[in-house]
Amino acid sequence: MLSKMKNIHRRVGRQVAHPVAAGAKIFGGGLVVLEGGFAKPGYTATNLIAAGMADASADNSSGAAGAITVTVSRDDWVRVPNDIGDPVTRASINQPCFIVDDETVAATDGGGTRSEAGTVRDLDDGGVWIEFA
Repeated sequence: MLSKMKNIHRRVGRQVAHPVAAGAKIFGGGLVVLEGGFAKPGYTATNLIAAGMADASADNSSGAAGAITVTVSRDDWVRVPNDIGDPVTRASINQPCFIVDDETVAATDGGGTRSEAGTVRDLDDGGVWIEFA
């Protein structure tokens, strides 16, 4: 319980640097996931956490886990390609979408094989606009 005023430490939270997993290579503009607290390029798997989009490439293919970091942005809506085999439709707006790879999302969890990317906010000819969870 406070008994006097204290300084408040703040940051916007739009960009966060995450340690990169051992052996991982992340491309700038790619969807980044966290697995065990370490950043990897997005891929089809369960129990991944969508971290955001990589601001720049990060190559830790020959490094130990955490040897480098990758900065990701997550505050804005981002447009990503729509999966051809399991496409997001207008009926998916304000519903979750799911990670296929480091650039693509799908409408469903693929029978329990995909992790959630975020929420579908819009859809256009260029792809799916998502907001990270």
